[in-house]
Amino acid sequence: MRRSNLKSSLLACLIVIFAASLVGGAEGITLISADQLKKELTKPGVIVIDVRTKDDWDSSQWKIKGAQRRLAGETKEWMRKYSKGKKIVLYCA
Repeated sequence: MRRSNLKSSLLACLIVIFAASLVGGAEGITLISADQLKKELTKPGVIVIDVRTKDDWDSSQWKIKGAQRRLAGETKEWMRKYSKGKKIVLYCA
């Protein structure tokens, strides 16, 4: 598959949850598009977390620069690591 088609496919299936605070509950969660995410990435204080499985992460040629990989099933363990004032973006593809 051509690079641009693959990138477009990845962005099309990108699931992004943008939260003002990870511990804020469901009321602080907003879905955003890939274009909105691109704008957010230029702002300070935005943390991007990739919640794909290790195999999916390792085999993917497309990753958001600076994204951290964490296990979705261990959210309660790793979410304490981040400040409530940060904007957290969770995604999988």
